[in-house]
Parts: sequence; C-alpha cells; structure tokens
Amino acid sequence: MSLSAIWGLVQTALELGLTCSLTVLALFLSYSMLNVCDLSTDGCFTLGATVGAVVAIAGHPYLSIPAAMAAGVLSGFITAVLQTRMGIDSLLAGIIVNTGLYSVNIAVMGKSSLLNMNKTETVFTRFHALLENTPLAGCQDLLIALAAVALVIVFLALFLRTRLGLAIRATGNNPDMVRSSSINPIFTTTVGLCVANAFTGLSGCLLAQSQKSVNIDIGSGMVTLALASLLIGQTFMGRGSIAKRAVGVVLGSIIFRLVYTIALRLNMPAFMLKLVSSVIVIIAIAGPYFKSQLPMLRRRMAAGKEGR
Repeated sequence: MSLSAIWGLVQTALELGLTCSLTVLALFLSYSMLNVCDLSTDGCFTLGATVGAVVAIAGHPYLSIPAAMAAGVLSGFITAVLQTRMGIDSLLAGIIVNTGLYSVNIAVMGKSSLLNMNKTETVFTRFHALLENTPLAGCQDLLIALAAVALVIVFLALFLRTRLGLAIRATGNNPDMVRSSSINPIFTTTVGLCVANAFTGLSGCLLAQSQKSVNIDIGSGMVTLALASLLIGQTFMGRGSIAKRAVGVVLGSIIFRLVYTIALRLNMPAFMLKLVSSVIVIIAIAGPYFKSQLPMLRRRMAAGKEGR
C-alpha cells in the first residue's frame, strides 16, 4: 500500500471520526455528566442531517448549521419533557422520540427517503473555494470538522464550570442532593438534553453536507457507535479534567472510525460491517472489566502453581 493510499485512509477516518465525535460529545454530556442514556440519538442525528440539507438546498448553507442545532434542541426538549413532566422512563422516552422522529424526518425531506445534494452549495463547497490554490486545498472537510470539535470542547470545558454546568453534573451524580439544595433537577435535565442534542444535530448536518446526500437511515446505529467511542475514549484517558475527558472521547471516535475504515479497505462485505461494529462495542465495554479482573486471575494462577 502506497503512502498516498495510507494517508487517504487516515484522512477518511479522521474526517468521519471528528464529524461523528460531535455526537459522542453529546453523549458525553447526557450520559457521563447527566447520567441519562438518550436513545433518541439516531433520530436526532437524522433530524439534524435532514433539516441542514433542506436549508442548504434552499440556498442558505451557513444558516443550515444553526437550523440543524435548533432542531436538535427541540428534539432534546421533547425527550426531557417526556421523562421529567410525564413520568416516562428515560430509556422509553428516548425510544418514543426516536420512533416519532422517523415520520418527522420523512416529512422534512418532502415525503422522500433520499435527498441529493450534488448540485447544492454547502459550507464545505464554500470553504473548498476559499482554500483553492493554497497548501490546504482539499482539506476543507477535515478543517471544518476539526474546528467544530474544538469549539464544542471549549464550550463544554467552560460551560460545565459555570453554576448551571455544575448543577447539571450534580444532577447526574445525586439528584436527591440537588433537590435538597433548592436546584430544580427538571430544569437542569432539560437544559442538558437540549445542549447535547444540539451537538447531535450539528454532527448530522455536517456529515450530510460532507457526503452531499441524506437518506432516512443516515443515523441508524449512531447511538451504539457513539457509546462505543465514548467507552473507548474513557478507557484511554480515564479520569481528569473535562477538557481531557472530552479529548479522550474524540480520540475514541477516531479510533473506532479507523478500525471501521480498515475493515472497508480489506473488502469486507457490507453486510458484515454491523457485526464489526458489535464486536468493537463488546471489546470497548468488556475490555475494562477483564482488565480489572487480571490481578485476581494472576493470584489464582499463582496459588494454583504453589498448590502443585
């Protein structure tokens, strides 16, 4: 394999990993900080992609980004209302919203399951024109994804230090203590889910515009991939500051996408890719457990040798 082919492989993994890491950062906020497993991620990702695509097709590529994020905020708000105001379990609330968003996304796409953006001007085509005849020509996808991830990490690092951010973290750690401290957990949960889903919508919007197409299944399995990336990142980085942990989950997303890209490069049949994803998820979840069991296993082996 030539160096150019290897760089192409790495660049593809970086672009996809960074773009999808925005969804991983969303789960970092909702799952790790707020302690809510939001299963509406798949539908919200697709919602951000479809809204962003429709706005871009209408001739507003830059407006597509805040529009997709606003759609994500609305999705997060509905999920939060179901679990905080209507007494629905958080997992079930996510499933309900995810199911309902399928119909919403079809409606946004004009009752079609596919939108073609080949002739649509997007933020990527705009930056491609700006970077033309420069050393960075052709790297617009990577630069835009990197800039978006950097901004989100900085935002999280600053936001989670504020009084509201600390209240959100406290809600995830001990909601009873939060109630006794005169902090409204309903409000903090709602804000946390709205912010997290805004990142998910942004991720879907950028992926759709970089691929120049949207189909109704673009977000299928995204929550599984994001959780796997989150766990991989936590394994590598462990505990630390918010910024360090956020960088860790981004690295987890890139590693996941790199493995996925290598599997594609090895001409693995398309129907096997879901199995590859499942195996990576199993390794990401079970790896830390088996690592913690190693000392006990070594002691048993040592005891067995002494017994002989």
